[in-house]
Amino acid sequence: MKKEFEIKVPGGASKVLLHTCCAPCSSAIIECMMKNGITPYIYYCNPNIFPFEEYEIRKNECTRYAQSLGLQIIDDDYDHEKWRVEMTGLENEPERGGRCLKCFKYRLLRTAKYAHENGFPVIATTLASSRWKSLEQIEEAGIFAMSQFPDVTFWAQNWRKGGLQERRSQIIKEYGFYNQQYCGCEFSMRKDIVNECVNHEK
Repeated sequence: MKKEFEIKVPGGASKVLLHTCCAPCSSAIIECMMKNGITPYIYYCNPNIFPFEEYEIRKNECTRYAQSLGLQIIDDDYDHEKWRVEMTGLENEPERGGRCLKCFKYRLLRTAKYAHENGFPVIATTLASSRWKSLEQIEEAGIFAMSQFPDVTFWAQNWRKGGLQERRSQIIKEYGFYNQQYCGCEFSMRKDIVNECVNHEK
């Protein structure tokens, strides 16, 4: 029988503020945390997602999963324009380039700030479950966020191990989660999709 994937939260904390990008990426991570006696509080901070309808769909899927497990979900403000200003000059960066790093820093800094203000000693992110994202960039962003709030620890766990990828696929099927086609950032979309969304917003 395969041994359960064991995780150890920094400082032995019993609760974690979990920055969550979407239900598919977070599903197996949340389940794993709960099996290890850790209560994740889901922090939905994704101002990068475009258009707003896409943001709402993904948030609703996260909410549906959280409610099915009796967990709390916290919805951060959707300020896409502010996020876009922060990304100025990085629009043409490739995936895993400078824009992604700055985006991770922006979102994890907001997560750390909320944790600092609301008594969460540890933060983590489901971004680390995606094979399309750079673990090095995510860890760098987490360390940056932690440096601004010394009372908050960033948990740099590799969520691609321990059979979590396989379990993630199973949960996606079980819940019938919305299957997104891009990371959420408008700069990662095909140009024809972006134009259609922009015209729809007018």
